[in-house]
Amino acid sequence: MKIALLGYGKMGKVIERIALERGHEIVLKKDEFNTYDGLATADVAIDFSVPTAAVSNISSCFNNNVPVVSGTTGWLEHFDEMIALCNEKQGGFISSSNFSLGVNIFFEVNEYLAKIMSQLDSYKVSMEEIHHTQKLDAPSGTAISLAKGVIENSNYTNWTLDQASDKEIHIEAKRIGDVPGTHTVAYDSVVDSIEIKHTAHNREGFALGAVIAAEWLAGKKGIYSMKDVLNLK
Repeated sequence: MKIALLGYGKMGKVIERIALERGHEIVLKKDEFNTYDGLATADVAIDFSVPTAAVSNISSCFNNNVPVVSGTTGWLEHFDEMIALCNEKQGGFISSSNFSLGVNIFFEVNEYLAKIMSQLDSYKVSMEEIHHTQKLDAPSGTAISLAKGVIENSNYTNWTLDQASDKEIHIEAKRIGDVPGTHTVAYDSVVDSIEIKHTAHNREGFALGAVIAAEWLAGKKGIYSMKDVLNLK
């Protein structure tokens, strides 16, 4: 399979190594200094860039009839625009805040727990996420996805980085050293606490999940999620 890498930072380099180990060919390594030359020859593209480049990267894929897997966060104010372009161009698209297989299982556990806890008014939910100091957005896209998972399965209506009201989920975002990513969802009451937690030990899991998603998406048209890739629907 021919893969275009859109974004060639730390994650892009790990994705490249895993893709090559799995027998794929890299036809483009796009960064801020080069063009999209070679994109049209790709079977699929993987976008792990920066928020300011994501829309251009994803649009270029749809305009060149190349399905794209995007793990870039911080650009979601343009998400509906990209969905519309994907539909117009009959493209293939998977966008996720986190491609780690473990994290996507964690998303499912989070939603299931939220359904159970929604029946218990004595518990208040909160979240903590810890990432490396180079991460540009806060809270992380993964934390936002976790918050949305709770909101869709409970009486909570919003999340906030500030002090939370009864119907808001407080997210504490920490930036420490070179932490790949740790996410905790906690339910606290006067009598006890319940926590679920995912800790990434390195970037390998994110990269492997992105390559697996790209393998799944190649040759497909439509808008999908990691639920489709992992057959969780």
